[in-house]
Amino acid sequence: MFDELRGRSVLITGASTGIGAAVAKGFGRCGASVGVHYRKSLEAAAQVAAEVRAAGGEAAVLQGDVTDQADVARIIDGHMEAFGRVDVLINNAGDVVRRSAFEDLTDELIDHIIALNARSVVTACRLAVPHLKRQGHGNIINTTSLAARHSGGPGTAIYTAAKSFAQGLTRFLAREYAADNIRVNAVAPGLILTPLQDRSTTPEQLEVMARAIPMGRAGQPEDCVGAYLFLATDALSGFITGTTIDVNGGAYVN
Repeated sequence: MFDELRGRSVLITGASTGIGAAVAKGFGRCGASVGVHYRKSLEAAAQVAAEVRAAGGEAAVLQGDVTDQADVARIIDGHMEAFGRVDVLINNAGDVVRRSAFEDLTDELIDHIIALNARSVVTACRLAVPHLKRQGHGNIINTTSLAARHSGGPGTAIYTAAKSFAQGLTRFLAREYAADNIRVNAVAPGLILTPLQDRSTTPEQLEVMARAIPMGRAGQPEDCVGAYLFLATDALSGFITGTTIDVNGGAYVN
């Protein structure tokens, strides 16, 4: 079903852990060439790359801070140097950073959350689109969040707004570049057990949140992989652009 992904070049930001790592391995099982981006977790990124190769794909490990435009350019250049093209860009890097009451937010925290979850998506798309246009084909998939669908969790006002920004940008870019044969979609995970939750949510909070999900459990990173593979496969989703696939166990039903 995903045979067309064999040999495709896929760049994934934030691919050393969590959803990004699971998605990278999923593309590896399909025989894709995967750019595994990381910021600090070199050992974890190297392990993901090794598993991509063991599954039958190719992999390049790419370091950089997605909040820095020069670093994003270097990440994309490194991917192009490794594989010669980028067929799929997955903007997955993001984080709550720190929960904070709205009135206690500092300018520094606001700027960092926006840079990581919103500005980085703009930068990566802006730098990748010329490559996609030159190729005559391309696919961008942005990781948004269940938070973008409703008010978000306690202390996540700016994260929620930034993910909503990314979702709005997805819709705009889908229309803007449809004539260039570039599809732009998003995946909005709900409560997924990743290092992000480990850093920002207590076990007691997780238990309460999981009980509220209609399917009765929190998700695992692997639960998200199929949505990305589907959106990257023209044979399955070639007439889909500007949409968001929700992966949340029924916590949000559109």
